[in-house]
Amino acid sequence: MRLQSFQQGWEAGRKEIRCYNNRFQNGLGETRVAVLATRYTVLNSMHRWSELFIPTLREAPADADVASHKFLVRAGYIRQLAAGIYSYLFLGNRSFNKIMGIVRQEMDKIGQEFFLPVLHPREIWEASGRWALMGDNLFRLKDRKGADLCLGFTAEELMTEIARRELRSYKQLPQIWYQIAPKFRDEPRPKSGLLRVRQFMMKDAYSFDIDAAGLDVSYKKHYDTYRRIFDRCGLKYMVVEADSGAMGGKESHEFMVRTPAGEDQIVSCDGCNYAANIEKAASKLEAVEDLKPEGDGKPLEVHTPGQKTIEDVARFLGVSPKNKIKTLALMADEKDEKTGKVKSRAIVVLMRGDHQLNEAKLNGAVGQATRPMDENEIKALFKSPAGYLGPIGIEWAKDTKKDAALPVLLVDKALEGRANLIAGANKEDYHLKNLTPGKDFHPTAFADMRAVTAGEGCPNCGKALRIDTAVEIGHIFKLGERYTQKMGARVLDKNGKEVTPIMGSYGIGIERILTAAVEQSNDENGFWLPPSIAPFEIVVTPTNVKDETLLKAAIDIAAHLESAGFDVILDDRNERPGVKFKDADLVGIPYRVTVGNKVTEGTVEVVLRSTREVRDVTIAAVVDHFQGTLRAQA
Repeated sequence: MRLQSFQQGWEAGRKEIRCYNNRFQNGLGETRVAVLATRYTVLNSMHRWSELFIPTLREAPADADVASHKFLVRAGYIRQLAAGIYSYLFLGNRSFNKIMGIVRQEMDKIGQEFFLPVLHPREIWEASGRWALMGDNLFRLKDRKGADLCLGFTAEELMTEIARRELRSYKQLPQIWYQIAPKFRDEPRPKSGLLRVRQFMMKDAYSFDIDAAGLDVSYKKHYDTYRRIFDRCGLKYMVVEADSGAMGGKESHEFMVRTPAGEDQIVSCDGCNYAANIEKAASKLEAVEDLKPEGDGKPLEVHTPGQKTIEDVARFLGVSPKNKIKTLALMADEKDEKTGKVKSRAIVVLMRGDHQLNEAKLNGAVGQATRPMDENEIKALFKSPAGYLGPIGIEWAKDTKKDAALPVLLVDKALEGRANLIAGANKEDYHLKNLTPGKDFHPTAFADMRAVTAGEGCPNCGKALRIDTAVEIGHIFKLGERYTQKMGARVLDKNGKEVTPIMGSYGIGIERILTAAVEQSNDENGFWLPPSIAPFEIVVTPTNVKDETLLKAAIDIAAHLESAGFDVILDDRNERPGVKFKDADLVGIPYRVTVGNKVTEGTVEVVLRSTREVRDVTIAAVVDHFQGTLRAQA
C-alpha cells in the first residue's frame, strides 16, 4: 500500500513536471518546475531506515570497558575485525565523513591537501633516526626483493623528503601541507574500542618556514584552526601545555577532552586558564622549614641500621620525608650508529623524599630515555648497596659534553635553595645529615623533574590544582630543525645563504573526535552527537506505518526537511513505537520528530535527545523550527 501510494504520487509529480516543462518552453513556469523536480528527487533519494544496514544490538560486547566502545558497537557504527582493527559501517562512516569534511574545510583555509603513501622505505626513517627509536611501535615488512619497509603512523619523514627535493628558495616559504589518511601503530595493548587501535585515521599537517618567527605564525594558524574545528564538532575541550615526546621539538599543545575513559592526565586550575599535561605540569609548593644544622654544620654521619626506605629513615630519625633526599640511580644507553656498540652513562637524580619522578620531564632534561641501574652498576659508582645512596664522595660532571666521562647529577628544583637535608652516606647502614646542595655537593644541573599532585598550588594564581583523565583529540608541535637538519633539507635565504627550514607538526585523530563526543554525551540508553557530526540530524518516526495518514505525513515532513537542507532519516520500519524510540535514542541522532495521533490536529512532537525535552510543533512550522534551532548552532 505504501509503495503503491508513493508510486502514484511520483507519477502525478512527473505529469505535473511535464506540464510545466511545456509551459516553460513558452516562457512560463521555470521556478515551479525546479521546485517540483527538487521535491520528487528528494522523495526518491530519501534515507529510509528500512532500506539501510543499521545493525543495532541490545547488549554491548563483553570486552567493552568504556562508553564509546559499548555504544559505537551497539549502535552499528563499527565492527571489530581483529584486535585494534575496526570496520566502519554506514552510520560510522557518515559521521567520519562529516568530521573529515569539517577538518578539510578549515585546513584548506591555511594549507594545501596532499595524499601520501602509507608504505615507507626504511631509508627515510633511518635518515631521521626514528627507524630504531620507534622500536616495536612501527609495523615493519619486507618486499619480495628483501627491501625493508614500514607502515607509517606519521609523515614527518615523507613531507621532509618532499621539501628536501622541491624547496630551493625562501621565496617558496612558508608552506603548510596536510593530509587525511590511515595511519598504523603496532599497539601492544589495543583496547577501549577506537581509543587505542592499530589502524586509525589522522589529519597530519606540516609547516616549513624560513625562521622561528615564521614558525610562530604557522603554529598560531594551526592553534586557531584547531579551535575552530573542535568548536564546529561540538566538543567541550581544553588546550593544555604538552610534552613533545618522540616527535621532538620545543613548544607543544594538546587539545584534550575530559573523560574517565582517557589514559592521559591533565592538570588544570579552575581559578585561571592554566592547564597542562601531567608530563609537563608545574606547581607552586608550600614552603618547608629546613632542619637546623647539627654539630659544626658539616655533613654528619648517622647510624641507620637496616633503614633503607625514605619512610623508614624519616621515622627512625624523627624527621619529615620533606627533609630527606631520594636518590635515583639510572643509566642512559646510547648506541653508536657506526660501530654498533652501546655506550652507557650514569644519570643520578635527586628528589625531595616525598616527591615522585616524572619520567617525561627526566627524558626531556636528559635528552634520551633512561633505565634503572643494575646492582653491579650501583656498586661500581656508589661503592654501596642500594638503600644508602647519596651524592657525597663522587666527582660529578660540571658540563655534560666537556665531562663526558663523568656521571651526571640532576637535582630537582624543589631541592634548590634547601639546606640541612638528609641523604644516604654511600655506606651500608649509614646516612648523612646537614647536606646543602651547592655547598656540600655540586649538581650538574637543577631541573624540574617532579610529578605534580592534586591540591598543589597553581603556578599562575596559586589556587589548588585538579587532575583529571582525558582523551587527546589533537596535538601541535614546534619541531624546529630536527628533521630538516638530519635529512638535508636546505633553501637559500634572502642573502643567498644556504639555511635549514624550520618545521612544525600538527595532528588530529579523526576517530578520537567521534569517541570523545560519545564519551561526553551518553546515558544508559545510548548517546547523542552534535548535529554537525551526527550521521543524521533528524530522525522522523511515524508511530504506525500501516496508518496511511501517519506515513504520508511523515514522508512529507521528511521531504520538506530534506529540501530545506537538513540531514534526515525516515524510520519507516514496521516496528512497535517503543522499538523505534529505543533505536533512535541509541544511535546518536540529536533530534526526533514523532509523527503520531496528534497529526489529526496538525501537530507533531519534536524530541531533543540530550535532555529528552518534548515540544509540540505544528507540521507547517517544522522546517522553521529546525531552522531556528539547528541552523542557529551551525
